Amino acid sequence: MKTLAVYCGASHGVNPIYTEAARGLASTLVEHNIGLVYGGGKVGLMGVIADEVLRLGGEATGVIPKALVEREVGHAGLTRLFVVKDMHERKAMMAELSEGFIAMPGGMGTLEELFEMLTWAQLGIHAKPIGLLNANGFWDGLLGFVRHQCEEGFVRAQHLDLIQTDADPDALIRRLRTR
Repeated sequence: MKTLAVYCGASHGVNPIYTEAARGLASTLVEHNIGLVYGGGKVGLMGVIADEVLRLGGEATGVIPKALVEREVGHAGLTRLFVVKDMHERKAMMAELSEGFIAMPGGMGTLEELFEMLTWAQLGIHAKPIGLLNANGFWDGLLGFVRHQCEEGFVRAQHLDLIQTDADPDALIRRLRTR
């Protein structure tokens, strides 16, 4: 595995543990010689993970829509920065550049990116591993809801296995590599 897309918040969240989780994941990516592919922002957890990957000597590739660059949230110091037309093009390019996906704590955009990749995997559009970095139990409620969807007959049991979860970045990456 040479690249992972990381979906995460454009804010830091209220708990400093999320910022530490971003730094921890960055360190683990560099230790495993895995390049970061992410949304190209310099703010929030996105900026934290990119800055830390770069500080540690790793590669950080950003994919950002033109409208967000114009609002000055684009990260100018990345290894590579692709400026694309819109969010649809961003997600497609991130998927193309990545060999797997990790969602960290984030907001609606993070959920949307995560669920698009889960849906694509469910439909057989890709067979790349998908993980949740469950810092501070952030994803527990969502995981419970997805299990509820399964119990109610809206998600097949085998599709629950598409989601790998761990609070430890190293353990999560090991799990993704075995998928």
